[in-house]
Amino acid sequence: MSLKINTQYLSDKDIWVVMVAGEIDIYTANCLKETLINLINERNTDIQINCEELDYIDSTGLGVLIGALKRLKQDNKNIIITKPKQNISKLLNITGLNKIFIIEG
Repeated sequence: MSLKINTQYLSDKDIWVVMVAGEIDIYTANCLKETLINLINERNTDIQINCEELDYIDSTGLGVLIGALKRLKQDNKNIIITKPKQNISKLLNITGLNKIFIIEG
């Protein structure tokens, strides 16, 4: 399974929207990392990650999200994770990451 990433900047809300589909694992996490770094470098604002089509994320992928959040937090910005599937919600809860990311149903 591969990873598909689409990004869009919503100027009215001053937020990046990142649509992820497929799997984020050791093989695909670098692609996500590069995308997030490029977005932050272009415009350091909140990033909304739509996980509606995300089937799987492993510790490598979570590490990428944490790294991006650390960079954003320097400017009081956030990562908002939207529409995670049940298995991803469970993983975020088990790891305690639901307390550092903003999770929206």
